[in-house]
Amino acid sequence: MPHVVVIPTARPTFAVETAQRRAEQARALLEELGATVAGPTGLVMSPDDLPEADRHLTADADLVINVCASFSDATPALALYRDLDRPVVLWSFREPGPVGDRLWLNSLCGANLFGHALVRSGGRVCLIHGDPDEPAVRETLREALAGRLPQVAPPPARHGERGPADQARRALDSLRGRRIGVLGEAPAGFTPSEYDPALLRSRFGLEAADLTVDDAFERIDKVDEGDRARELAAVTAARPSLAGLDPAEVGRHAAVTSALRQWAAGDSLAAVAVRCWPEFPVRMGVCPCSSLSRLADEGTPTVCERDVYGAVTMLLLEALGAGTTYLVDTVDLDADANLVRLWHCGSAATSLAADPGAATQSVHCNRRIGVAGDFPLRTGPVVMARLTENASGGLRLLLTAGESLPADNRFQGNTAAVRLEADATAFVHGLVTGGFPHHTVLAWTDVRPALRTAADLLDIPVIEW
Repeated sequence: MPHVVVIPTARPTFAVETAQRRAEQARALLEELGATVAGPTGLVMSPDDLPEADRHLTADADLVINVCASFSDATPALALYRDLDRPVVLWSFREPGPVGDRLWLNSLCGANLFGHALVRSGGRVCLIHGDPDEPAVRETLREALAGRLPQVAPPPARHGERGPADQARRALDSLRGRRIGVLGEAPAGFTPSEYDPALLRSRFGLEAADLTVDDAFERIDKVDEGDRARELAAVTAARPSLAGLDPAEVGRHAAVTSALRQWAAGDSLAAVAVRCWPEFPVRMGVCPCSSLSRLADEGTPTVCERDVYGAVTMLLLEALGAGTTYLVDTVDLDADANLVRLWHCGSAATSLAADPGAATQSVHCNRRIGVAGDFPLRTGPVVMARLTENASGGLRLLLTAGESLPADNRFQGNTAAVRLEADATAFVHGLVTGGFPHHTVLAWTDVRPALRTAADLLDIPVIEW
């Protein structure tokens, strides 16, 4: 019988009981299929859980499966599998919660983050996506136990239409000398949030303006009462749903917005990348999502999780004429409808809402404090793009497109249901196994020809689904 190591990873801020139950079902299915299963029966959710998990990673294991029972940052992936001499099977689950609820698991995004970290460090991964009771999942596992792992498809070899070189060159020239505000360090285990300042400077002429979390909090605390009151009055007039939230949290939200706006203006920032947790909700008692949304509505691109390459992607798209964009996770796959659901927890500009007049502001989906947006994103043709590192130390560009369809807000925060032009299953598997970041940038103007040309001018390969 094949010897399989199964390690279930999760994070306490998600639906832990559901995650545990799914992990148990996954283990039971493998045993039913004839595997001898080793590994922790409890969820790996903290650094203290890692030694017990690592103890099971013995040389005689025929297969190593990381069950992404819920979202987790990539700390466990790097600690457990960085030096593994075989592929890691990442198993992600479907979202079980009702429409309009929070993401209960965010399992697929966790697998995406694990894939980025491991491929970036020289490892190999493959993906199984689906629940233990699905016949296709059972068959894929049966094949894997027989030594036939899910295939890792090579990157697509498309060569899409190129735009005029002079337009792309003007857009690139417009970026030179601009500055990105970078607030805080990359969150632990968020490898896509790491970046190379020298690469930004040499390729785009962009500079980073750093601000520590402590300095940012000092600026927020020192916001003039008059400025805070003016922002509070303006934002509650623009976003009436704030009246239903905790007044103290809304007041802190106004102070955060004012401080970020002053920082952007004072330092002439073209975009802002913010370490949005854990310090903002834990130390300050506020989530900055709606503050980032407020700046985005005013014309300053903003990204959470201090994702600097995400901010660069936004600036490039904007320079090419894309207008306001949004940073999203790929969190759900409906293969039958060839559809992916794109989401983030509530920092979208209200101008990107399906109905801007109904762009509700609410509490954060996991932290349960204010303030974060809760509305579906605009419908119509969309482009997904992302600049990220490649194996040689340079950059590559991920690109695909589709149509954002009318739908209720599937997950609390901001969701778009996008039917892709490409095969959605191939895209999701390529995203994870190709080591691409969990963040892509969503745009509602098709600038692909100009974007491809800009990448050519910068000698950046385009990987396009």
